[in-house]
Amino acid sequence: MNSPKQEEDDVPGKEPGKDPVKYGELVILGYNGSLPNGDRGRRKSHFALYRRAKANGVKPSTAVNSRGQHSISFTLSRNQTVVVEYCHDNNTDMFQIGRSTESPIDFVVMDTSGGGKEGEDPSVAPSTISRFACRVVCERSPPYTARIYAAGFDSSKNIFLGEKATKWKNPDGHMDGLTTNGVLVMHPEDFPEDSRQGLWREISVCGDVYALRETRSGPSRGTLAEGESSALRDGSLVDLCGATLLWRTGEGLLRAPTLRHLEALRQELNAARPQCPVGLSTLAFPSLPRSHSLEERQPWVYLTCGHVHGRHDWGQRSEGRRPEGQETPRDTDGASPARRECPLCRTVGPYVPLWLGCEPAVYVDAAAPTHALVPCGHVCSERTARYWAETPLPHGTHAFRPVCPFCSSALGTPGWSRLIFQGPVD
Repeated sequence: MNSPKQEEDDVPGKEPGKDPVKYGELVILGYNGSLPNGDRGRRKSHFALYRRAKANGVKPSTAVNSRGQHSISFTLSRNQTVVVEYCHDNNTDMFQIGRSTESPIDFVVMDTSGGGKEGEDPSVAPSTISRFACRVVCERSPPYTARIYAAGFDSSKNIFLGEKATKWKNPDGHMDGLTTNGVLVMHPEDFPEDSRQGLWREISVCGDVYALRETRSGPSRGTLAEGESSALRDGSLVDLCGATLLWRTGEGLLRAPTLRHLEALRQELNAARPQCPVGLSTLAFPSLPRSHSLEERQPWVYLTCGHVHGRHDWGQRSEGRRPEGQETPRDTDGASPARRECPLCRTVGPYVPLWLGCEPAVYVDAAAPTHALVPCGHVCSERTARYWAETPLPHGTHAFRPVCPFCSSALGTPGWSRLIFQGPVD
């Protein structure tokens, strides 16, 4: 697992003896701290944005034919293209995100499938994430505001919106447009102390904010969201149609729990010596670096009632047997895990292993891990479980659903279960 401090030694522009200015961090939801095959280079589960040694931001230029500069091309018809040129901006740093591995991309993002795995073979399931999906522009001076824009500049320093792309001329005369599948953003209120979900909006190429289109890639833009900004807040979510990113500000990360704190909570859980009521064996959550594979003493839970056990074969039930009036938690696709009868309370429901949530950035507090997300079994604090269970993320062309921030599994209703541990008999 990487700690937030680990990357600082490799920060471009870090002055010896001085702490680098950290604008914030982008975290891909669903990977629980690292990619399945490990974080490598620009392809990782999280990306820290630091102030660069030299500003590389750009802004619309008033000059014409400034050779070698960035530009955005709006193709209106086969015979008409409007080119907006950009010039260097000494006051901002630009970071680009997308599926492409070309050099202009700072953070390579692949499609995330449910269960915390990277996307399928592109030949089987083509990616819906744009090669140059979006860019984040950060002010180099306090308060280090970060703003998001749809689309990124390619190797030729150009953003190209083709003839079929949604584009328009604003009343003030400047051109703007949307990318094919769009860049959606949700800014929560009062994150993380008293978090309330905001409305999902779409961000344009020039950074204006619009209501959502009727469908994800619809031809007509939504209405302009007057007074709303593309400035990212602590806890903002950015959806790239295939992966959802969480933005944590530098200040927000200082208040968030650390891996060291999560490890201390794990040790505290294990120190209580929880036992399996059936086998009377002592249970133990594995250390965080090993929390991706099952271990012999791993706790399991009956998700419907929350009773924690060890792994055993007691209480298996056929799919057709269910006590009258009792419902089994289901995910949003209607699928149901294998159903078992709890030996303590006879409640029938899914029986799954418990996994500690290892990505500190998604926690909304530093409280003890007392709840499991349903149906995947990832364990976190109560407020964290409730927040993500009540936060719908974009799914498909026009649907929304809550997902586990640790593995991207679709959450059921309710999306969490309170854990009930059995203490030692002695």
